[in-house]
Amino acid sequence: MSELVYLDALEDILETGEERITRNSLTLSKFGISLDFNISSSFPLLTSKRIYWKGVLFELLWFINGNTNANILRNNKVHIWDANASRQFLDSRNLSTYEEGDCGPIYGFQWRHWNAKYDGCNKDYTNKGIDQLNQCIELIKHDPTSRRIFMSAWNPEQLDEMCLPPCHISYQFYVSNNRELSCITYQRSGDMFLGIPFNIASTACLVYIIAHLTNCTPGKIILNIGDAHIYKSHIDPVKQQLRNRHKLYDLPQLNIKSRGQTKLEDYIYDDFEITNYICNPTIKTEIVV
Repeated sequence: MSELVYLDALEDILETGEERITRNSLTLSKFGISLDFNISSSFPLLTSKRIYWKGVLFELLWFINGNTNANILRNNKVHIWDANASRQFLDSRNLSTYEEGDCGPIYGFQWRHWNAKYDGCNKDYTNKGIDQLNQCIELIKHDPTSRRIFMSAWNPEQLDEMCLPPCHISYQFYVSNNRELSCITYQRSGDMFLGIPFNIASTACLVYIIAHLTNCTPGKIILNIGDAHIYKSHIDPVKQQLRNRHKLYDLPQLNIKSRGQTKLEDYIYDDFEITNYICNPTIKTEIVV
């Protein structure tokens, strides 16, 4: 079962990770791990604890549409960006001119408007910057053997304008001869308990969406993580999750309703249906900001 790849990595870091005093907490850390998931017949929404699927999907659609206003998520009762878009945190990043909720030119902005001049979260950036995500889609459609189907969120010129520099910073797509679409990502920093399960599901969902648009089928995802860490405050919740490794369930399926979608902006939350998701209960803990 592919979930064990994640749980084995979690256990290894807990047992052998190096203690490090970092920007925001003491962590147990290992450098350079890889997680591989076959997504051709199931969807990697982990079952060792309940994963916040609503948050995964709302955030991904927010990215895909190039949005940077966390109030859009908050208004839909998704609060995963609240802390990093708070007045206090923005001021700590020397972003006092931003209104509360403005995240700056983060992930989705770089995906859809790479390096366009950033003038706030409420501006219209249509046809500004480089639309990396659509460039990838066009290559998948018309030049599927290209080795340049690549997207980056790491833009050194605009890092200081972001409320938080990106953690998952690059995506490379690969189309097999039988039109299976796979993706390999690099993540400079990975919160193994809260963030990585979220990133696994989000990456897989992005592949499903692009496959749906390009007449492909999902293949696999590989997450390469630089600093893979467990925060000190997450150690007990991690132990609780690891106790569930002997009562895992089959991974669910993701279905996307076809409504004649022809572009990224056509996809809405109600198009996505997770089926057969049976899991262990939620394990609550706080996000470390």
